[in-house]
Amino acid sequence: MAPPSLSPRPPSAALRTRMRGSAGLHFPASPGGTVARMAGRGGRGAEWDRDRDRDKDTDTDTVTVTVTVMDAGEGRAQPHLAALVLARGGSKGIPLKNIKLLAGVPLIGWVLRAAIDAGVFHSIWVSTDHDEIEKVAKQFGAQVHRRSPEVSQDSSTSLEAITEFLNHHREVDIVGNIQATSPCLHPSDLIKVADLIQKEGFDSVFSVVRRHQFRWSEVKKGENKMTEPQNLNPAKRYRRQDWPGELYENGSFYFAKRHLIEKGYLQGGKMAYYEMRAEHSVDIDIDIDWPIAEQRVLSFGYFGKEPLKEVKLLVCSIDGCLTDGRIYVTEDHKEMVSYDYRDTVGIDLLKKRGIQVRLISDRDCSKTLSAMQLGCVAKVNVTNKLQVLKDWQEDMGLSWKEVAYLGNEESEVECLKQAGMSGVPADACAAAQKAAGYICKSRGGCGAVREFAEHIFLLLEKVNSARKQLEEISSAGKEMGRNENSRKGNKELMEKE
Repeated sequence: MAPPSLSPRPPSAALRTRMRGSAGLHFPASPGGTVARMAGRGGRGAEWDRDRDRDKDTDTDTVTVTVTVMDAGEGRAQPHLAALVLARGGSKGIPLKNIKLLAGVPLIGWVLRAAIDAGVFHSIWVSTDHDEIEKVAKQFGAQVHRRSPEVSQDSSTSLEAITEFLNHHREVDIVGNIQATSPCLHPSDLIKVADLIQKEGFDSVFSVVRRHQFRWSEVKKGENKMTEPQNLNPAKRYRRQDWPGELYENGSFYFAKRHLIEKGYLQGGKMAYYEMRAEHSVDIDIDIDWPIAEQRVLSFGYFGKEPLKEVKLLVCSIDGCLTDGRIYVTEDHKEMVSYDYRDTVGIDLLKKRGIQVRLISDRDCSKTLSAMQLGCVAKVNVTNKLQVLKDWQEDMGLSWKEVAYLGNEESEVECLKQAGMSGVPADACAAAQKAAGYICKSRGGCGAVREFAEHIFLLLEKVNSARKQLEEISSAGKEMGRNENSRKGNKELMEKE
């Protein structure tokens, strides 16, 4: 089972094209977003061909999926829609911003997960000039286009990079340019936009957000003039609820057909905008945005197809997570380890929230655990950690979504993949980092347990918030039902009288 956080995974299952009948099918605008058209020109089947290769440089599986989608009525191959994320390595504001961890996940991972789970793209690409970005992109299931130095300059435009990509990939008919800096993008938005451009014949579709901001003309220093209102009458200011606001591009995505891009445009021809929800409209431009963006992502980000559940068990590896992995040996052959007091506080906080904490180790460290006095169930001298994890999960009657695992070694990769929520310290091995849904900023034995506990608490808040919303909707529905029954009863009573 995939973790709720954005763990890298092969796209073999996630890249399945949605099979939808073509006649009369339209996705409603609510609740995900609103679609509007602009003036301008005016049952599928699928054949699969899948190849799996091993990438020797990144030690990851690369799955190449070739999909031929046919129009059920006329037998024509559907135009090839490719998702393209531009991720240059030379960001001036934040070094390697595109793979900087945001809420424990590389920034680019958020949009790649949304694109894969949307299931509407024939291929998903990352265009980059940097080796580390290429490595992360492949971990998350994307193909990589190595862009040339000519379109990797500070002065290079997105259009130039997209045009170069199309010149190298003649099979692509439509490009969905998704911005890596929009981590709150959801698959539902991409599905609706794909329908607009594939089924309704639009040449270009771009994302917007509605804002309620009054604009005034700029007066530069030294100019002898007054500012003027641009979109309001100061004598009759609108209340927010009485004013629809204005639409602004939010930069989340730009979809356009090949013929338009080859003419030098990303927007043109028969155009439509797609209005995104304000809470999903997050664009990271400067470093000060990062903490704010992390809170927004945890509240409104896309965490995968499976709904989040409350964590009831955290299993933590002792060596390398609770401790820093180092063992000190005294002259009289006694072993000593070091740990961070903050981690013991994190364990106590988890217990107070009703979450059981259990410890696991592949060596005999029972004396060390006794000295630490953590009061946790522990299993030492373990040769098969996954089996112990399964035994604990079954004994407690939990689903995997209710189990969290914090590990750091290659022997724990399967545990990390199985658990509903998974994390690793910052200095975990590469294989464990690839399997984990959350990568701590702290190293093992230096606060990683406390940090992962805070991450669990934030996701629990998201679960509780979703539950409250469902309860409110249910309560409102019941109230409407009672009111309707009351009206029917009054009407029947009046008719009898």
